[in-house]
Amino acid sequence: MDRDLPNSSCEQSIRSSSENPAEDSLSPETLASLRSLVITPSTPDTTISSIFQTLTRSLQLSRDPLVLHHTLKLLSDLASYRPSLSSSVSELVRSHALLSSDSTRLAAESLDVLASIAEREGTPVDLDDRSFVSLCFGPSVSVRSWLLRNAERFRIGPHVLLTTFLGFTRDPYPYVRKTALDGLVGLSKPSVVEDLDMIQACYCRAVELLLDTEDYVRSAAVRAVSAWGLMLVAFNLKTKLYWSDNLFVKLCSMGRDMSMEVRVEAFDALGKIEIVSVDILLQTLSKRVLGTTKEMGSFGQCPAAEVERSASSVAGVLVHGLEDEFYEVRKSTCHSLRTLTIISAEFSEKALNLLMDVLNDDSMFVRLQALETMLHMATYGLLKVQGTHMHMFLGSLMDGNMSISSATRKILKLVKLPNLETFKLSVDGLIDNLERHPQDEADIFSVLFHIGRNHGKYGVSIINEVFEEMEPPSEGKLGFDTARVAALLVLAISAPLSHGQHACNIPPIIFSYAVTLLGRISVALTDVMNQDTLLAYLSQCSRSTRFSAMEFNLREDKPHLPAVTIASLSHSSNEINSTVGSPFQQGEDGAANLQYQAIREPMEVASLHFGYPLEVQDEVIRSMNLILAKVKDIWPLIQSGFTNEVLRVLRSFKEELATFASGSLRFVGDVAFALQYLQVVKQLAKVWEHFLPARKLCSGMGELDIALGKLETSLREMRSRFTGLSLKQELQILELLLLTFTLRLSKVESCCQVASLKKLSTTASHVESILKLGSIEPSNFMSEVSKLSYLTRTSSFGAPCDPFLFKELLKYFSLEQFVVFGTIGHIKAELVVPDNDAENHLPFVPRLPVGIPCEITLHNICSENKVWVRMTMDDESTQFVFLDLDHFGSSDEVRKFTYVVPFYRIPSALSFILRICIGMECSFEDVPSVKRYGGPDRELTYLCQEKEVHLSMRYSLSKAQYIK
Repeated sequence: MDRDLPNSSCEQSIRSSSENPAEDSLSPETLASLRSLVITPSTPDTTISSIFQTLTRSLQLSRDPLVLHHTLKLLSDLASYRPSLSSSVSELVRSHALLSSDSTRLAAESLDVLASIAEREGTPVDLDDRSFVSLCFGPSVSVRSWLLRNAERFRIGPHVLLTTFLGFTRDPYPYVRKTALDGLVGLSKPSVVEDLDMIQACYCRAVELLLDTEDYVRSAAVRAVSAWGLMLVAFNLKTKLYWSDNLFVKLCSMGRDMSMEVRVEAFDALGKIEIVSVDILLQTLSKRVLGTTKEMGSFGQCPAAEVERSASSVAGVLVHGLEDEFYEVRKSTCHSLRTLTIISAEFSEKALNLLMDVLNDDSMFVRLQALETMLHMATYGLLKVQGTHMHMFLGSLMDGNMSISSATRKILKLVKLPNLETFKLSVDGLIDNLERHPQDEADIFSVLFHIGRNHGKYGVSIINEVFEEMEPPSEGKLGFDTARVAALLVLAISAPLSHGQHACNIPPIIFSYAVTLLGRISVALTDVMNQDTLLAYLSQCSRSTRFSAMEFNLREDKPHLPAVTIASLSHSSNEINSTVGSPFQQGEDGAANLQYQAIREPMEVASLHFGYPLEVQDEVIRSMNLILAKVKDIWPLIQSGFTNEVLRVLRSFKEELATFASGSLRFVGDVAFALQYLQVVKQLAKVWEHFLPARKLCSGMGELDIALGKLETSLREMRSRFTGLSLKQELQILELLLLTFTLRLSKVESCCQVASLKKLSTTASHVESILKLGSIEPSNFMSEVSKLSYLTRTSSFGAPCDPFLFKELLKYFSLEQFVVFGTIGHIKAELVVPDNDAENHLPFVPRLPVGIPCEITLHNICSENKVWVRMTMDDESTQFVFLDLDHFGSSDEVRKFTYVVPFYRIPSALSFILRICIGMECSFEDVPSVKRYGGPDRELTYLCQEKEVHLSMRYSLSKAQYIK
């Protein structure tokens, strides 16, 4: 809808300036009012051309800095909103004398205009080194800071930049010093600076600024000290230890800074140091200055006073960090220990005592980081857990936060327990964990299997003690489904795969008992063997009276079962896969051998918890993927009709995800996606209730149609409102859509059968087209739906479809795990109608349109998206207004603008309420179009909550005025 042009005073000013070019310039007020003409899409090109000519004369004639400032700003807007004028604006500003004028502020503003235009066109701005340095030495502090901060936008030589940044670290204004230090950090690369004296000069200058009076300057100084110090460490192998110790001491001195941000920067930087003298490292764990540290071998040539100061700076700094009042500092300290514990086994052992205390921390993020550090230590074989640690450590298994308990279990997979007592405590803790959280069964079974394999002797000892518990009672009724017995069976079957010959003491009958839990155990051991291999392994062990941990052969009386070679299964790596091709490989004697091969190093094993790349290993992402993995495990509960239990579990997942939403802006899209997925599973559980054969629901068919409609709408939102989805993620959403249509078609009473069949066919075709793009294998459910869809496409859509055929498809469906990678963007909108509520109404005049002033913010929406404003009254009459995004700023991640939305359908009432929201058309080909006059062509996905707008007649006017 076109906006009204500004009043004639602006146009009169333009004409006056054109007719009287000798006048000085336009007034600042007129320049400000001209902006409304520039940003209004409906302004004629002739008017825009006149504005450009007027601004050209103003730039040439005016000497008033304020007027010139407004003129440059308006020229920048003109180039932004009218791309066809970009080159003309650039030539005008470049040819003008502002760049060489006495006003550095105007020169900087001119450069900003040129840089903005050049960046939109993809070309850099050329600025010679001399002009840049000259402008930097101008009197304006803000201009100086802006130039230093935006230096990378211009082609300035690195050596000029280095000299300039180094010089301005002594600027009297703190913000300039901070900006200069940040600039130095950006230049701390071997490819830029190769001179040792220059590297050392930058390092020493940054060290001086560690004593600056301003917090943000000291934070920048810590980053600069770390960056240039690491360059010194890497410059020469002979001096590597000296400079590394020097850098470590300097950073430790900032660990007690008064500013929390400075302390965080200091501990983050400590975690980047890979080599330190052991005596200095041990001193960080003791608040008392140790005798060995006083010697400070690396500082043997330093004066005694400096050695004493260095020892005092280092003393107990990590202890102070772990005891800090701010959780950010404690978390950063825990993270720095990941690297430092690898340097020294003695330091690692003492640091573990402190980390165990951290497991009682109030902050979930700190506890989780402490466990991540322990996992890192266990990966390198440095986690020496003692009996005194076990109660504290196993207490984390019972932590209310799922991420904490899961991280604890990952450590147990790798840790080497010192004795039988600690092993028993660990097994009892895991069994207790299983009894309290049965939904974690697969993960706990996996841990029991790994610790049993790593501690075979202890496992055999426990199994022999509790063997009677595992025996069925005399009446022969099996009781293997109890949590404790099932856990002990998993522990028992891992013993033959451990080191040594002790595995022969386990009764073979136990392996026969384990076969009854084959499905549940195989799900937990997917990282070790598949179900067929597990069955062959259990069968062999159940018939063997004596076997070793390295190899055991099948007897000839059972030729249909393969012989098994398990030598490589005793490898300490967690990630073990079968060799390429068929897992059963024939030997020379005709017997089949099954071999396993470790394919990942221990570090990779600890990192690849969910099978996604190392670069996305963030604690928030890992925690979210852990929750999504648990969602997959509740599918049997949905199938069995335990809806209340499912909803309770989903609520707990939602509450935990909500903590990530408030704590990390970086992954806001991934958190929103995970929450939307939980909503889909919740609605799916409610829909599935209607398909349970033993459940008689009192609700009618209409309730099922409503539930299916909500499920379809939620899935459409998942497709439309999130960007950056992988092909796998998109296929999983489409599979859920196929399930929704299948559920609708499987009910005889369901309405809209023809429409549902069309949607199913179109979606199935879209799935097939995606599968052709990559190497993703379709699920059984998708394959079966595709077959049935092909059969229906060969007949006319009007032909009746058999609901029982579609009902048969449901048995092929299984809920798959979604995995997020930290790359999902959330498409959403924010809508505010200022100064409007139940007490403050907007005025309107009967029979005339009314404008609704809206402050709109759009996130991650590109110009190709079709966005509409929907306005609905109480009688459900609706009006749509299209938002042309090309007229509202650039295609940034966030667009903010004010728009007056016209509403025409004014009712005959003194007041009324209008419900208004923002929606986006679904652009997918498999979403059918809708016939709606004057509105969107396809279904809308709504990007914000509806807002109520209160309107009433203006009583200040007389009734006669209304009639007129």
